[in-house]
Amino acid sequence: MTDFPVFSLDEPAIAQLAEVAKQTNLEAYLVGGFVRDKILGRESKDIDVVVIGDGIEFAQQFQKRFYPDREVAVFKNFGTAMLKAKDCEVEFVGARKESYSRDSRKPTVSPGTLREDQERRDFTVNALGISLNPENFGQLIDPFDGLKDMEAKVLRTPLNPDITFDDDPLRMIRAIRFSAQLGFSIHPETFEAIRKFKDRIKIVSAERIAEELNKIMLSPKPSIGWMHLHKSGLLKLILPELEAMKGVEVVQGKAHKDNFLHTLQVIDQGAEETNELWLRWAILLHDIGKPPCKRFIPGEGWTFHGHEDKGSRMVSRIFSRLKMPLNEKLRYVEKLVAMHHRPKSLAEDGVTDSAIRRLIVDAGDELDDLFILCRADMTTKHPDKLAKYRRNLERVRELMREVEERDALRNWQPPVSGEDIMAYFGIGPSRQVGQIKVAIREAILDGNIPNSREAAMQLMQELGASLGLEGK
Repeated sequence: MTDFPVFSLDEPAIAQLAEVAKQTNLEAYLVGGFVRDKILGRESKDIDVVVIGDGIEFAQQFQKRFYPDREVAVFKNFGTAMLKAKDCEVEFVGARKESYSRDSRKPTVSPGTLREDQERRDFTVNALGISLNPENFGQLIDPFDGLKDMEAKVLRTPLNPDITFDDDPLRMIRAIRFSAQLGFSIHPETFEAIRKFKDRIKIVSAERIAEELNKIMLSPKPSIGWMHLHKSGLLKLILPELEAMKGVEVVQGKAHKDNFLHTLQVIDQGAEETNELWLRWAILLHDIGKPPCKRFIPGEGWTFHGHEDKGSRMVSRIFSRLKMPLNEKLRYVEKLVAMHHRPKSLAEDGVTDSAIRRLIVDAGDELDDLFILCRADMTTKHPDKLAKYRRNLERVRELMREVEERDALRNWQPPVSGEDIMAYFGIGPSRQVGQIKVAIREAILDGNIPNSREAAMQLMQELGASLGLEGK
């Protein structure tokens, strides 16, 4: 046992908790992620307190003494309570032990000792306890050598990992998530247990899995988590579309790149530019359509024609299965996956003002995010090629800035609407209205007329006359 100076009575919430422990004569300990992060020097706003006895009563005394104007959220079924303090959120629970049935990750809970409460924790680095009690305040209670594991940057279970993961399979993905978040390795015995019990993940709800995947996505280097998911066999069960990208096929001496490894490099490069969760998902899924579109053409080699459109249509299936948002977040990811190749194609095939205008209009608000994806998508190992790709993409971006400034196309809406057309010609919805709208749009994007209402109205009148329509 060690006294930890990082846990100081100078911190208001800790001092308040220690005061309640003294007043109530209830043993109380800081535990879990808050202790881990505090020792690691990471910021944490969530404090977990284990009480030997009634955690709800302790929470109520804490509220009464220090936060009388706030309410304690009590969850009697779980024996827990929560209160939002000044700068943090504090959760209270009575020390407990757990037992599990094979068909559920929800345990049967009964009162226990501090040691039994620490045993039920997922990893040794999350099983550390710090005393809040006056006789030994700040003392570290570390029955499973979690501090040594923290110093070695390794994740290991307090009990036999077979028991830990068989009881609660979500802990397998949590191990992988912590590895990505903290940069810790997973102990070989612990990782082997994940491989052994991977099929148990099927009893975990999609929502809980997606929550962990999102945390992996937001980690400093997401590829760590995705590679662990692959090597453990979990990826094939959770996201088989990504697993299908792994491997290289050779025909007539021609091979394609390993699209899974390419994707891991792309997501890490994207993570250096953005912390936006849904942009990172778009980056991860940008080539998801390649496996079903892969074809070998003699004399040409491997092709993936149409993988952007195919991948975009696959996104909704993935989001639905993982119970992720089926709203504007889904549409955003679909859009970026569908468009991810267009800036590169412009750079390779030659840039025209017309093509630039169309890209600006089609990308809309997602234009800047699209270019983050495109920059991340450059993974060639040849420095000269990489420099060339970057120059070409930046040339496209610069031309887009010039066109945007000149033609005011960002978030573009046609200067003449369908309602304008119907009102002018005194007609209702019809094929002719659609024809005129499309023709005006194409004329503006091709640069044949200015992006102005006056020019669009003039063209509308000419088009109407050619279709036999008379204006009012």
